[in-house]
Amino acid sequence: MEELSNLKQLESNARTYAATFQRLFVSGKGMRVKDANGQEYLDCLSNAGTLALGHNPPVVRDAVIEFLASDHLQQALDLATPAKHAFVQELFTTLPAGLRDHSKILFCGPSGSDAIEAAIKLARHYTRRSPLMAFHGGYHGMTAGALSAMGNLNPKVGLVTQGTHFLPFPYRFRCPFGTDGEHTDRLSIDYIRTVLGDPESGVPKPAAVVVEVVQGEGGCIPASAEWLRALREITREQEILLIIDEVQTGLGRTGSLFAIEHAGITPDILVLSKAIGGGYPMSVIVYAEHLDTWGPGMHAGTFRGNQVAMVAGAATMRYIKEHDLAAQAARRGEQLQSGLEDIARHFPFIGDVRGRGLMLGVEIVKPGSGSRPGLGDGARARAIKLECFDNGMMIETGGRHSAVLRFLPPLTITESEVGMVLDRFEQALKRSSAARVSSVSAVG
Repeated sequence: MEELSNLKQLESNARTYAATFQRLFVSGKGMRVKDANGQEYLDCLSNAGTLALGHNPPVVRDAVIEFLASDHLQQALDLATPAKHAFVQELFTTLPAGLRDHSKILFCGPSGSDAIEAAIKLARHYTRRSPLMAFHGGYHGMTAGALSAMGNLNPKVGLVTQGTHFLPFPYRFRCPFGTDGEHTDRLSIDYIRTVLGDPESGVPKPAAVVVEVVQGEGGCIPASAEWLRALREITREQEILLIIDEVQTGLGRTGSLFAIEHAGITPDILVLSKAIGGGYPMSVIVYAEHLDTWGPGMHAGTFRGNQVAMVAGAATMRYIKEHDLAAQAARRGEQLQSGLEDIARHFPFIGDVRGRGLMLGVEIVKPGSGSRPGLGDGARARAIKLECFDNGMMIETGGRHSAVLRFLPPLTITESEVGMVLDRFEQALKRSSAARVSSVSAVG
């Protein structure tokens, strides 16, 4: 098709999703999208978790159309508008109690990276300290400050990203301390205490620790409530700010409105984007009001006043709460995870099924030795992903060696749609296995 060919010729080599799913997509509704040939796909990407209500939800579409038909401002820098007031009121009634009553909000640029940059800047300004602490496997964005806190080394090749000390995340399936995973949480916390408490650790006291409750691009790795509470205790004792990145988990994705609610913790700074804009570019940070010591203009951005995103975001928040979609995400997530675990029993190359709510990952592995899991098998994971696409379903890979197949369907996914996802995934696993056997036989 001419349009697709022209885009492939002109777009950068840095393309990701478009390089994998080489179709011209022309429409979408709910969790279904269609290409120019009329082929329908189940979308288990949801725009990397942005589309909490799926494609073109009527409640968002109608709110946006009504707004566009008015004479309200559509871009407004940081001016006060009815759309901003309604968004702020809706968000603050949605936030957990610990943040709702004594917090400030800052509208950042369009992306989650912009909000991470603002959080880092605020932490450094308030504490008068520069270093950060982040975690192996963490993903916080592609701008300079956010990139410095990323665990993945590939996007950093040739770049100078200093000032961050990386800590072991509680990745139980691949315990960074070499155990079977039973004591990973405790060992991780003990290590963090040691680094911060040892006067000869070589690690200066940071301005902040930045962490995801569930690592997304890192492979859908959830942190336990106990580990998060211990981390909150350590940071509070050491007078270090805790930045929680809920760019991908915020607004119901993990089975509660915010992932921090599973642990009952209150961060110093909460970073939000993706779903918070109802499918439109939006990012904010919400932070403890005593941190609000910076002056006018110390963090700004032309598109921090995206009024359409505010309208869409407010409509999305209302709909999620009115229809209790966080609880539905928990139920459908349990159904999906249980089904994936059942399927995994029949395929020895599936090493782990994990996640929380509708943020699940399936890790594909090579044969291991002894009790240790084998290395991630990125080639097989990619083959499975492509088989899924050929079978009418879009999933993406992430994690170490890109060996984790990630499921991020919209919160509105139905019980029957979960069944369809499981059926198509199992068929893709069978076909990829058969293709590999055929390839080996042909070589032999």
